[in-house]
Parts: sequence; structure tokens; C-alpha cells
Amino acid sequence: MNFLQKEDSEIYNSMKKELARQQTTLQMIPSENYASSAVLEACGSILNNKYSEGYPKKRYYQGNEFIDEVEITALERAKKLFGAEHVNVQPLSGSPANQAVFFSFLSPGDKFMGLDLSCGGHLTHGNPYNFSGKLFKAVSYGVNKDTELLDYNEIRILALKEKPKLIISGFTAYPRLVDFKKFQEIAEEVGAIHLADISHIAGLVVAGVHYSPFPFTDIVTTTTHKTLRGPRSAIIMCKEKYAKEIDRAVFPGLQGGPHEHIIAAKAVCFKEALTSDFKVYAQQIVKNAKALAETLMESDIKLVTNGTDNHLILIDLRPQGIGLGKPAAMALEEAGICTNCNTVPYDPSPPFKPSGVRIGTPALTTRGMKETEMKQIGEWIAKVLKNMNDTSVKQKIREEIRQLCAQFPIYKEI
Repeated sequence: MNFLQKEDSEIYNSMKKELARQQTTLQMIPSENYASSAVLEACGSILNNKYSEGYPKKRYYQGNEFIDEVEITALERAKKLFGAEHVNVQPLSGSPANQAVFFSFLSPGDKFMGLDLSCGGHLTHGNPYNFSGKLFKAVSYGVNKDTELLDYNEIRILALKEKPKLIISGFTAYPRLVDFKKFQEIAEEVGAIHLADISHIAGLVVAGVHYSPFPFTDIVTTTTHKTLRGPRSAIIMCKEKYAKEIDRAVFPGLQGGPHEHIIAAKAVCFKEALTSDFKVYAQQIVKNAKALAETLMESDIKLVTNGTDNHLILIDLRPQGIGLGKPAAMALEEAGICTNCNTVPYDPSPPFKPSGVRIGTPALTTRGMKETEMKQIGEWIAKVLKNMNDTSVKQKIREEIRQLCAQFPIYKEI
């Protein structure tokens, strides 16, 4: 970062402070991770300088010979990694990727089904303030109120009643496995397109520790960070028969020139995800999440679904009488544990004042932490939640976390 340090010390110093924050805190937001140095180098490369509207070998600008090489490499690696028939690597992030699917198969006012936000769905799965809820008619399905699990029979009954044109599977805060095959069967029964949004679990899917939506699912979207551990971006994968609709929706439908430096970073992360080391890492994510969940429950912390099968855990603060998720997340941050407040199923509080806290293990696993560390971290989380207003407790845990983090460094100095 020598050039940045010389040209803009203000931004450089902010980045130095952010590096120190990441180095000395426990990053437990399940949608965050640490990309490799190779991925970061590709993100900051000279490919940033090139416009490349269109697709490989079909560009609207000259000078794209080597850009085409990069994008074709990313496409080939993604197909191999996921077993996809067709891939578009140009979407800028997860929400635009989902938006492209909507624009491919729906017209404004058309009906679709997605998981309710309070039950673990995403904004683009039908939230009324999002494009998906504003432009289209959203019908939300939830989880069983008693088990807090997806009830596929109830989802099927709702689909048969509503006859949506699109059904979305996937989540942002559901700690159990999703049976994509059952969703595909429901979609086919009612004549709908099935979109599997695997943004949170893509790394688990390619490592074989979560059910895969391939090869039977119509459309699959995913971000490329989170468990996949790449740049902050996204891709769309689909059956070959839907390739033209998807590609047209991305370009020229929603985007102009793609970000080829980020596409290069995607190619790097796909190569990393094809290794045996990545599979071991993904397996450890789940082991760590289970160990962390067990420790929390042993400490009388209520978890949605009473555990986890994937990378995330959703704490329900209501039984402990702790209060809302935001004050709890702030207290955890004071102790050096970075989480996010989150709704719980059928949350009586509004989305901006939710009753839960969402935590995950991908970033901690990338650092090299395992079950022993998860047990200690679980004990710290429980202690903070039970002593949210005790500054001395939080300060003591903060120092202990600094010592733990020093044993598991992430990057060298920038």
C-alpha cells in the first residue's frame, strides 16, 4: 500500500485501523469472511481499468483479448466447481443477481413465493420495501411455529393455492439444511420457476457438507464471499435452456460494463474452492458451529431450532428476558465479538428492533480456530449476554479475546 500511503494518508490510516480491528476482534457475522491475499490482489488489479460491455468474444469495446481470457477462466471454473450447465459471472452482487432472475421470468405484478424475512428470508425474497415486494406480488411462506423448521408440506399447500410463477428457496438466517429437491418438485407441480439462493451456503455446498441444488434446480444464485470466501460479488447459474433469458437480463437489462477485476477475483476463489484444503475448511465450519451451539445451549442461551446444521446460529433473546437484539449486539461488540441483531421466527418486534442475534463461524474457521476455541467463545458470549451492563465483565473478556486473536493472525501488515 505504499502508493496509497503517499497519495492519501487519510484513507490509508482508516484502512490500517480497520486491519487492526479485524485482527483483534472475533468476526462472527455469518455473511462475512476473510478473502485470501490472492483474491484481494485481483480485486485491486489493473483489470479495473478496462471496459468490457458484452460477453466474451462478443464485446462492444475493443481491447478485450485478455479480459476474455479472464472471464472465460472464471466461467469454466464455476461450472466445474458447482456442476452447472450455464453460468453468468457478471452480476455485481447478490441483490442484482436475484433482480436479474425476476426480470427474466416475471412481469411487474406477477406473483412469487419466498421465505418471510422474520423466518430467515432475504430482503429480495419479498420484503415490501425491496424491489421484490414493490414491483411484484410476494406471497411469503414461513417456518413451523413449534419446531421453527421448514414444513415442505405446508409450503406445497400454499404453492398449490397461490400458483406463483417463481418460488425462491434459500435463506439468510435459517440454521438448518434446506432440501432443494423438494422445492424443485413443488415448483414443477405448480408450473413455477425455482430459484435457489445459496449465497450463505455456497462454500458448504461445493464441499459436500450441505445439500446441493444441482443438477435439478432451474436457477441458482450465490454471492461469492460468505462461506465461498471470495470477493464481494455474485454469479447466476442455470439450466442451459434459461441461459439466454438470464444473460439478457444481466446485460443489457440491468448492467453495463462488468467489473472484470472482481471477475478475476471470482476466478481465483473458484480455484481455491476446488482444492482439498477448502473441503476441510468447510467441514470445520460446520463442526465449529455445532460446538459453539452446544456450548451456548449448555449456558441456557435459547437458539432458534435448538441448534444448527450449517454455519450460522440464531440466538433468541426473548426467553432470557435480555431484551432486543441491537443492545445485545452492541454489548458483544464492546467485548470484541462482532455479530448482528436479527429477527427470530414470528418476531413480535419490528425488523429494526429485532429480538435475536445472528452469529456464524466462517471467519473464525478461516483464522484456524476449532472446537476448543468455540467452547471458550460460547462461554464468553453467554457471559456477556447475562452481564450486558457490566463494563468490567466486558473489558475483561475484551482483553482475553485480544490474546486469543493474537494466536490466529489473518493478514500481514498492509
